[in-house]
Amino acid sequence: MTQTTHHTPSTAREADPFPVKGMDAVVFAVGNAKQAAHYYSSAFGMQLVAYSGPETGSRETASYVLTNGSARFVLTSVVKPATDWGRFLDEHVAAHGDGVVDLAIEVPDARAAFAYAVEHGARPVTEPYELKDEHGTVVLAAIATYGKTRHTLVDRSGYDGPYLPGYVAADPIVAPPARRTFQAIDHCVGNVELGRMNEWVEFYNKVMGFTNMKEFVGDDIATEYSALMSKVVADGTLKVKFPINEPAVAKKKSQIDEYLEFYGGAGVQHIALNTNDIVETVRTMKAGGVQFLDTPDSYYDTLGEWAGETRVPVETLRELKILVDRDEDGYLLQIFTKPVQDRP
Repeated sequence: MTQTTHHTPSTAREADPFPVKGMDAVVFAVGNAKQAAHYYSSAFGMQLVAYSGPETGSRETASYVLTNGSARFVLTSVVKPATDWGRFLDEHVAAHGDGVVDLAIEVPDARAAFAYAVEHGARPVTEPYELKDEHGTVVLAAIATYGKTRHTLVDRSGYDGPYLPGYVAADPIVAPPARRTFQAIDHCVGNVELGRMNEWVEFYNKVMGFTNMKEFVGDDIATEYSALMSKVVADGTLKVKFPINEPAVAKKKSQIDEYLEFYGGAGVQHIALNTNDIVETVRTMKAGGVQFLDTPDSYYDTLGEWAGETRVPVETLRELKILVDRDEDGYLLQIFTKPVQDRP
C-alpha cells in the first residue's frame, strides 16, 4: 500500500494528537471460548498465555488470551451474565454469531487519548479506570465505533503481567509449531453499510487524528459480482491500520452485502496477520486444518509477466494458491482463509 505521509515515525509520534503504540488485542465474543482457543492454537499456531474464568474468580466470563509474535487474540464467552458487559456479550453472540467486539489499541496515556477522542466527537463507552494487581497498574477506557464494535484504549506502561489484572498466566493448549506463524496484526477491516464509509473514515480522521493511506473505488477491485469501495485509515506511525469497506452497486450482492446481511450489521470482517515466511505459515496452517480460498491455475500462468520476480518460486505460489500484489513500493504475498465461522 502507498504511504501518503512523509513524516518519520519519531516526528509523526511527536506531532500526533492521538499517539498510539500499536494494536493491543483483538477481542472476540464467542459461544465457547474454550473450544475457540483450542482452534486458534491448533489451527493457527497461536499460544495460550493467560486465562480468566470461574477458577480465577471471574464468575461471569471465561477469557483465553492467545499470542503469536505481537498479535494478541482474546476469546471471551459468558458463563453466567450478571453485569451489562456479560449481557452485552451474550446478546452479541446471539445476534451476530462469534465475532469481534473490541479492537483494543495500546496508547501511552489512556486518559488523554479518551479525552481527545470524546472532545472530537467519539461516543464514550467506558470512562477511564484503573486495574491493579501484583504486576502493576493498567489504565483503560473505551469509545464506540461502527456497529457494536468498540476501541478499548489501553495504557500498560506500568504493568508487566501476562495480560491484564484478573488474568493468570496459562500454559499452551497444544505444543506450538517449530516456528511462529505470525509476527503482528497488520490491519483489521471493518464492513459498514452502503453510504457510510466516508462517515467512518472522517470519524477516524477527526477522533484519532488518523490519516488516509489509500482508497479503492469501483473498478479498482470490483468484478461484475463483487463491487466494494474501500478506504484505509492509519495512525501516524502506520502501526494501526483500519480499512473501511462499504458495498458498491453491482449486478449481484457483493461479499460486503453478504457480510452485512449474515452478521446483522456493521462489524469487523477480517484480520490481516503479518508473517515473515508465508510458505511455512500456510503449510503449518493447512496441516492444522485451516481452509484457504482457492485461486484458479490460470492466474499463475501469466503471473510472471506482470508481477515480476518474487522470492517464492511461481510453482510454490501455485501449489499453495498464494496471491501476489505489486505496486511502486514493492510486492506483497498474501492468502485469505475461508470464513472461520459458520456465517459467511
